[in-house]
Amino acid sequence: MSSHPFVTVDVFTREQFGGNPLAVVLEGRGLSDERMQQLAAEFNYSETTFVLPPENPAHTARVRIFNRVNEMPFAGHPNVGTAFVLGRTRAGLGDTLTFEEKAGLVVVTLRRDPDGTVQGASINAPQPLSTGLELPVETVAACLGITPADIRTTTHPPMVASVGMPFVLVEVKPQALAVTVPRHEPWQQTIRAFPALEGELAIFLYAHTGAGQVRARMFAPEKGIWEDPATGSASAALVALLLSRSEAKELTVDITQGVEMGRTSRIAGRAWRTPEGIRSSVAGDAVMVFRGEVLG
Repeated sequence: MSSHPFVTVDVFTREQFGGNPLAVVLEGRGLSDERMQQLAAEFNYSETTFVLPPENPAHTARVRIFNRVNEMPFAGHPNVGTAFVLGRTRAGLGDTLTFEEKAGLVVVTLRRDPDGTVQGASINAPQPLSTGLELPVETVAACLGITPADIRTTTHPPMVASVGMPFVLVEVKPQALAVTVPRHEPWQQTIRAFPALEGELAIFLYAHTGAGQVRARMFAPEKGIWEDPATGSASAALVALLLSRSEAKELTVDITQGVEMGRTSRIAGRAWRTPEGIRSSVAGDAVMVFRGEVLG
């Protein structure tokens, strides 16, 4: 019987049972695609990663990311958590890691305490900002169980934005965050009505709570994620989108998520302009929770 060690971590927090949980299978060789998907469903976290040897030996690893129902090209907290685990368990890695993923190469920088202990990581999103479909305010409000008046459009309308993984980004009034409840039928109607969504709808809603401060929530129920306590890829897209709507050369935003779930997460987002477009990164801490083995 084969054995594949795994570690679970809580990401974007320094406290166990905060942040976003992640399972990292440290030796993914010998596992079929079907088996990886089954294991991700069994762990029942928003994502599970599988670490494999890189195709290019100059890179650190090939990392595959699965949610409960399918494989993902890129995601934020799985990269931060996987880098944290490798930094804690593999000697001699250095502080800069390069992961091969479906969305492209992801560069990860380990964050250390003054004594040198790996405490977290920062990641550069694999793609520059791209934007797409704009959704009607009334449609989005129906999906979220709020009123159209709760949605703000001064900076941008509800719209798809991506730096490797697409999300519908929606600014709302602060008081709307606490009362949001996804509505199944409008959600499914929206997916059917807008083919550009390609059968998936993940909504990241946020509110400004101060200078450089944002509170957020994320829902993707058709992926088995009723609510996500920390969404790094959406946070990276948000910071990039906000920079695109300004004249600034660079922007930093601190994002708090997961409050309503009792799993408060802290994400540090940064975006900057380059000749290729607006690039972005997210950073945060992590903490280990479980160790074990996948058998068979």
